[in-house]
Amino acid sequence: MNFRSGLFRTAIAVPVLGLAALAASQQLGAQVFSGHDTNAPVDFGADRIEMQDKQNRVILTGNVDIKQTDLRIRAARTVIDLADAKQLKVNRMTASGSVVVTRNDETATGDNAIYDFNQRIITMVGNATLKRAGGDTLRGGRFVIDLKSGVSSASGGRVTGTFNVPKKK
Repeated sequence: MNFRSGLFRTAIAVPVLGLAALAASQQLGAQVFSGHDTNAPVDFGADRIEMQDKQNRVILTGNVDIKQTDLRIRAARTVIDLADAKQLKVNRMTASGSVVVTRNDETATGDNAIYDFNQRIITMVGNATLKRAGGDTLRGGRFVIDLKSGVSSASGGRVTGTFNVPKKK
């Protein structure tokens, strides 16, 4: 599979590796979860919900399952910060406990995830992994996925991965 033409093109942000490594990371491009409608309604399910109106917050616990069109976030616990509890307008979601974010054939996992609705950015922290059907994989301490541009960066310790090479016929 040609990695540059796929949806899962990823720029790897690694501290001070020199010009050759920087050029190589820029060639990998960056398309993860691109084309997502960040303005779509957010649906959720959980074993328990706690509304905290005065704090403009909703806490979901137990088998949390959140969907926004074809983007899905699953976690053990999620705190949803609202702009206004009466309007239920979401500003930010903080998910914890074996977080899994999926869209089509792409999957991001981590210990925690923050989805900033205003910035349209998902940040995966702790044992973060990005996978795509076909075997392309990236691992690092932290991933930042920009849903506006589809650009993703990996950092936090050593970033490793596997990219498949197309077979010649």
